[in-house]
Amino acid sequence: MWSLISYILLVGFALQLVVFAMLTVSLRRRKQRSPSLPPTGWHMAPAAVQDNRLTVYADGTSLYDAMLEAIRGATDEILFETFIWKDDEVGTAFRSALAERAEAGVAVWVTYDTLANVVVPAAFFDLPAPIRVLRYRAWREWWFAFNPRNYGRDHRKILVVDRKVGFVGGYNIGTLYRDVWRDTHVRIEGGETLDLAFAFADFWHSCAEPHQPRPALPQRPWSPFVRIHRNEPRKLLFPIRAIYVEAIEHAHRSIEMTHAYFIPDPAILAALKRAAARGVDVRVLVPWESNHLLADWLSRHLYEECLRSGIRLFLYQGVMIHAKTAVIDGLWTMIGTANMDRLSLAGNYEINVEVFDADLGVQMERLFERDLANARELTLLEWRARPWAARATEAVLSPLWVFV
Repeated sequence: MWSLISYILLVGFALQLVVFAMLTVSLRRRKQRSPSLPPTGWHMAPAAVQDNRLTVYADGTSLYDAMLEAIRGATDEILFETFIWKDDEVGTAFRSALAERAEAGVAVWVTYDTLANVVVPAAFFDLPAPIRVLRYRAWREWWFAFNPRNYGRDHRKILVVDRKVGFVGGYNIGTLYRDVWRDTHVRIEGGETLDLAFAFADFWHSCAEPHQPRPALPQRPWSPFVRIHRNEPRKLLFPIRAIYVEAIEHAHRSIEMTHAYFIPDPAILAALKRAAARGVDVRVLVPWESNHLLADWLSRHLYEECLRSGIRLFLYQGVMIHAKTAVIDGLWTMIGTANMDRLSLAGNYEINVEVFDADLGVQMERLFERDLANARELTLLEWRARPWAARATEAVLSPLWVFV
């Protein structure tokens, strides 16, 4: 019996490797195509929420211009954290702006995920000495592999300038993200910026070597309308997932979610299905072809269950949509770094902003409708008519769902 089970597992694993190799070849061919360009020219007016001013950015050019302007105007401190930082035109502009401010006497603190930037020349991250750098590695020692608290990668994207203005969202740093991908970021001016600064400083304190200097921890504000939430693997705290479930359970009218990778766990999927069953208009926007083929196929094995349950799926066309946003009933908004998958919701360091505000909610609903203009709705009839080869690929890869 054990021999038979071992044989079946071995065959299954071999099939997964073959399929994964085929998908890798397909992805390389896809990258050789000329990419489509995302819609541009979108502008959202700032929303006043209590003592905060929030501005949503949905195109990279406007966002990077605003971030670089804030950096160049810094007089006291810059806190900069990113997952991916490319050594291209955009990446070099950020590097130069940070170095210039450091030379002018501004305290500049930088942290990035080393594994995510393994293809970037190491010399690019040799920042001038005034800049303090934390090169985050999940496994600093070999024995870290035996502790689940050490598996989280730093997937966050944060910029805080003078503890007065902050940026957070899905945008990494690079020309690809400015010119080709569709993403979403939010700028915060006001009291809640201190919470972003605290998130940065607290992460640094927990990961820095004993001899490294540490940024000061600010006193965090209380705000019932704008709240910063962090997933912290080292503390085994993952609140973003629970907040999503609670918000979905509160929905009366509509749920509009945009996610780069849509692989919800059973609790979130069940909440979405219950919402659709009670008459809520549940709409999920995902890329038809993302930058991770495996994530695409793992997502697709859930499509039929979603469609049968009344969850409407919209497939963004021609370009990667990398946003991680949701708006419910036009009142509740979530913008951040966490994808709708296990790696983000129960694995990586993530940070999201939760906002209770009707003005911002209306703006986010309009942004969602604008994105739908570049998407097509997937119907159950169409999905059931997909080729047998697609069904076979989903069946072979579906066991990996529990790991992504």
